[in-house]
Amino acid sequence: MVVESDGLLDESCLVAAPLPQEAVHVRLDKPRMDDLADLVFLANNKTVAANLAAMPHPYTIENARTLVKQAARVRDKSAMFAIRLKSTGRLIGVAKYAPVDAEGPVHIGYWLGEPFWGQGLATEAVHALVDHAFTYHDINELQGSCRVTNPASRRVLVKSGFQFRDQAMIRSIGAGGSVPIERYTLERTVWKSLKGWGQGR
Repeated sequence: MVVESDGLLDESCLVAAPLPQEAVHVRLDKPRMDDLADLVFLANNKTVAANLAAMPHPYTIENARTLVKQAARVRDKSAMFAIRLKSTGRLIGVAKYAPVDAEGPVHIGYWLGEPFWGQGLATEAVHALVDHAFTYHDINELQGSCRVTNPASRRVLVKSGFQFRDQAMIRSIGAGGSVPIERYTLERTVWKSLKGWGQGR
């Protein structure tokens, strides 16, 4: 996912939604300081960074510490989670949603470490992320995007109910410049009709 999947939440408030968010094989909860080694190992990957907007490469222990500290802060219509394997509890990626600016639309972002690609885990995580956003916040629409060269992320968005909106360009730190993206939206009304993820789809 391109848009701000490891962006930082910089305001604190009293809005805090319940945790963790469970799926079949993954669980979303807060990243912790004991996740630092896994964060650096998985995020310090040029291919991962090139598919995101804000992830630096190389990804350092200081980047990981900052992410963990910022994930502890919450604000309205925002959350950042560690994606964990339920079987082991190990961090395998990060997912978040947040407005890009104070009055702007709410964007989702996510990434998985490369060893965990192609197993349906990102789709599970995004389903849980979307459920969390719509259940605990007054959000009418979520937006997501992916690089046009990232068919796996496109499939995750489509399987999660997102509908294609348009194409645009965005700057990616990891890619070292501007890259073309596809932008998608998911309305609350559509989410409600698809709430039993996987049923009839």
